[in-house]
Amino acid sequence: MVLNMAKIYIDQGHNPVNPNSGAEGNGYREQDLVYEIGVRTAEILRAAGQDVRLSRPTPQTQLGTSNASSLAARVNDANAWGADYFISLHANASEIPTASGSEGYVYRLGTTAQTLAENILTQLEITTGLPNRGVFARPTLYVLRRTKMPATLIELGFITNAYEAALMANEPELFAEGVANGVLAFLGEL
Repeated sequence: MVLNMAKIYIDQGHNPVNPNSGAEGNGYREQDLVYEIGVRTAEILRAAGQDVRLSRPTPQTQLGTSNASSLAARVNDANAWGADYFISLHANASEIPTASGSEGYVYRLGTTAQTLAENILTQLEITTGLPNRGVFARPTLYVLRRTKMPATLIELGFITNAYEAALMANEPELFAEGVANGVLAFLGEL
């Protein structure tokens, strides 16, 4: 029995094509990796009795006509739906090819959003084996600043790290399980 059902908005960062397409590395595109991980995360959470909405329900879903309107479309949709929590999924990039791990961003530390992000990172480390790089405040990020609910942006792994890019592409279920388990742990359902 689900005791703590929530409305969870999963934002698969970026668009299939510009404007607002994501990073590329090791032959992969961020927007493709996070699309698939988001879909699988939603499936796990729905199976656990949670109400989930995806920002990109299909691989072709294109949000907005500029970077600004793409970000606004995601936030406005989550706010209008009345989401309880907002999770934006991304793949990190670095000029250092050995940069590794998952990290989270929130509007402000010491908040419910930080606790949510910490739970997700803990579970991602368990499922993927990637290092937990921690949670950081990023009040300038639009999706954290303009959402009306606790929101976190999760960098799942580095697309510029060959191992992590391949892991996200070939074993998306590990990342989906980590994110979903983090949400369920946060809700007291795991």
